[in-house]
Formats: sequence, C-alpha cells, structure tokens
Amino acid sequence: MHLYLHVPFCARRCTYCDFAIAVRRRVPSDPYVSAVLREWALWQTEPVWDLSPQIETIYFGGGTPSRLDADAIARLVNRLAFDRPLSSDAELTLEANPDDVTASAAATWKAAGINRVSLGIQSFDPEVLRWMHRSHSSSQVAPAVDALRTAGLQAISLDLIFGLPAEINRNWERDLEQALALEPEHLSLYGLTIEPDTPLGRRAARGELAAIGDDCYAAEFLAAHQALMDAGYVHYEVSNAARPGHQARHNSAYWRRRPFIGLGPSAHSGFGSERRWNLRDWEAYHRAVLAGCTPMADRELLDPDAVALEELYLGLRTDQGLDARRVPEGTRQEWERSGWAVSDSKRLRLTPEGWLRLDALVAAIGRP
Repeated sequence: MHLYLHVPFCARRCTYCDFAIAVRRRVPSDPYVSAVLREWALWQTEPVWDLSPQIETIYFGGGTPSRLDADAIARLVNRLAFDRPLSSDAELTLEANPDDVTASAAATWKAAGINRVSLGIQSFDPEVLRWMHRSHSSSQVAPAVDALRTAGLQAISLDLIFGLPAEINRNWERDLEQALALEPEHLSLYGLTIEPDTPLGRRAARGELAAIGDDCYAAEFLAAHQALMDAGYVHYEVSNAARPGHQARHNSAYWRRRPFIGLGPSAHSGFGSERRWNLRDWEAYHRAVLAGCTPMADRELLDPDAVALEELYLGLRTDQGLDARRVPEGTRQEWERSGWAVSDSKRLRLTPEGWLRLDALVAAIGRP
C-alpha cells in the first residue's frame, strides 16, 4: 500500500498553479493533523487492506508540506505506522520549498522518518522566480540542500519547470547546469501548462502572453534528456530522472497501478478498477471530517477497456515500456520507423521523441 497526504497550505499562489491549495499566513497544523487522522481512522475498516496490508511509501505533497510544524510530520507518521505495518525500508518523501528548510526543520524531519525530500526549485533565475511568484530566492537553494545533507537526508530531488513563454528569456541550459552542479539523486522536469483558471491563464486569455511553441518545447525537453544522460542519470519516466537506484518508489507505484490511499483535501485514491477523490476545498474537507462524515467527493469504477487504456498510457510513460503485444504490429512498426519507439521480442519502449507525442500515440491506438 502507498499513502499520499495532501497538505494544501501555501504562503502564496504561484502564477501557474491550479492545484487545490489554501493560502494561509499561519498554517493550521494541529487542525490539519486532527482532520487527516480522523479520515485515516475511516480507512481502517476498508477491505482495500486485504489487497496490501503493509505500507511501502508515504508521500507528503501539496501545497507546501514543509510549511507544517515540523513535529506535525512526526505525529502523522507515528500514527500511520502504529495502525498499519510500515515496511522496514519504506520510502517517506516530503515536498519542501527552499525557504522552509532550516537545520532544525531538517533534523526534525529526519527524526520523524522522512528519508527523501523533493525541493521545489523551478528555476535558479531571480527574474523567473519573481515571474512565477515563488516564495524563495535562488540564493536559498544551495544552503537548503546543504542543510538537508547535514541532517542525514541523502535522497534529494529537485523540481524544475521548462517550456516557459519565449518573452521570459529564460536560460534553460543554465538552469540545468546549476541543478546538476548540486548533484541531486533525482530530478523532476515538468513542462509548463497554462491552465485557464490561473493568473497565467487569465493573462494568456487577455493576449498578454503565449505558450511556448511546440518546436521550442521539444528542444528544451530533448536538451534536458541529453544533459541528464551525459551526467549519468537514468531518464526512467517522461518527467523524472535519477541516479541508478534512486528512482522514486512512490511515483513508480502509480505507474504500475499499485493500490494507494490519498488523505487530505483533493487527495485521490485508487485500487484495482476503483477511483475515489476527496472534497477539494480545505474548509469543506475539514467540516466533513469534524462531523464524522467521509470527505469523499465522488468515486468511479473503471470498465475493463478503461483499465486497459490506463495500463497502456502508464506503461508507455516509463523506460520499462509495456508488453509489445499490447500495440498492433503495424502501429509498432510505424512508431519504430519514425524514431518514436524501440522494441525487442518482448517489450516496447518509447524514445524521448516518442514521449513528446505520448498523448497522441495512445489516442491513435484507441480503446483495445
């Protein structure tokens, strides 16, 4: 079993963000812990535990989980591990912003059992960070990494965003160089998506900026792939690369369709063909659990065709690919001739050029 805890609180909303967040000057750590543990108690009688009784990974995502009181993380981990067996080599990840990382916080996270930290860097360019409305400065990144390593947190991931509008004049290659110079164990690289209900989306609707062109987007993605390969990283999933042995186990569980439980506002859960998701708004979620009600907003059951299509999409996202027999032979040969895929007698894997066309390639196959 894999657990995801959504911590919605942020100091501010970034210009590109359409996540379920709650901007708070003061973070309600105690009410959050109480609410999540009330929801967790409701899960104890669910038959999903028959599928997998042991917790393999815990992921604190957001939002900005590092804004919680550091001891709140320990209280949550302790309760989760008390109620259900925690694997002796479990991966416990905390998303953090560089400005939240102090020697004291890092030590407390480490003592709580956190053994992996994902730092939201996004860029090292001060002008780009201001444009993104990020809360940290570029000068805070290296000290944050040093503080984490000093505390004994040796599995560090850095997040970067590429594909910014051309008028920003962002130097993508320089950002990659600075990230790699910190020698992180893992890197996550996300292409910017301009969502309608965001500050960027509203600016785009007014004609004040335009999304980057497809050719430039592809060039940045392929440049990142090459830089990662040259530095000895394994580009093991569309948006993720790691030093050998440091692949993110939690995220990999999603791509392998392992059972997972989501706790907190907007969190999703999935097991087999069932999907559930919680109320999106923090206040609505909080009221529901205080009243002793489930915070679930809705649920769905995937039909066999939808499950098969999901397996295709998730399998093609990774460097492991999928059973070559899942793709019609003619389609497979066309992909290989175009340089979008490679295959052997058993597995079909997309190339980086194929990953750039992932959605279109899966759509072309259609429902099995």
